[in-house]
Amino acid sequence: MRIFSGIQPTGQIHIGNYLGAISQFVQLQEKAECIFSIVDLHAITVPYNPQELSKNIFDAAVCYLASGIDPEKSILFVQSWIKEHTELAWLLSTVTPTGDLLRMTQYKEKSKQLRDAKAGLLNYPILMASDILLYKAEAVPVGQDQKQHLELTRTVAKAFNSRFGETFPVPRVILRESGDKIMALNNPKKKMSKTAPSGCLYLFEEPEAIKKKVMASVTDSGKKVKYDLEKKPGISNLLTIYSLFSGKPIKELEKKFKNSNYSSFKKSLAEQLIVSLEPFRRKKKELLTREVYVREVLRQGAKRAKVIAASTMAEVRQKMGLA
Repeated sequence: MRIFSGIQPTGQIHIGNYLGAISQFVQLQEKAECIFSIVDLHAITVPYNPQELSKNIFDAAVCYLASGIDPEKSILFVQSWIKEHTELAWLLSTVTPTGDLLRMTQYKEKSKQLRDAKAGLLNYPILMASDILLYKAEAVPVGQDQKQHLELTRTVAKAFNSRFGETFPVPRVILRESGDKIMALNNPKKKMSKTAPSGCLYLFEEPEAIKKKVMASVTDSGKKVKYDLEKKPGISNLLTIYSLFSGKPIKELEKKFKNSNYSSFKKSLAEQLIVSLEPFRRKKKELLTREVYVREVLRQGAKRAKVIAASTMAEVRQKMGLA
């Protein structure tokens, strides 16, 4: 089975990114043919700093590798290095209903935040479809916030196949059973996001920062450490994080801390996170001293991706009468 997924180079990776996506990638590469891309073309659909983008692309590669992506088992590359992504996106736009693009929740939300939203933001889902279909991926691991875009990819694949003949597999969605939505430490009603650093715990956070953020995290009224999303969203979020990093079921954690107060629970969680995140910190520091190696991984990944992309485009052009 071939799998494709990508992450935008928009700064540091937080534990929500890791638990909801990257940890899943690490598991999938052991049993599937995985293609992972740093999707820099998606990052330019909103205002950005070119100098920061260049740095973030390299940092994203380091983060992927430090998080467990193995270039011997997976293909890792930068999206913009493969021109076929944009070529296929244009061709797929000819079979994509405009109404479907205008209904995308992410477009509606982001366009409201911007004074002058550009066409690239509207066409974002077509480029995403291109990323996936270019490699004929059969499955895509995504979070709930990208599920609607994946459904559009399926629609586009079916439309192309219907008009030009069977070409693309219709990819299925892979959703994580738990950890897909980690909430902000300072506001358990909002998803963890880099736009709110105080509520965001980064994957490569230093021990002191981890302790400080966890101890300051919002909990709920009462003192009982119990999972209840409706009545206790704060402690429920912390229990989810603890469970996923410790490998212990939430029920087991509830039993362990049934006679403890929130402060004791948070202290234990902070200790768990410091230990769990130490290998990531250590690996990232090592990779930052090996720039030549990281760039070679990306170069070799692009070379491998190019072979697949070129083959797909030759078939697409032929079927569309462009060959």
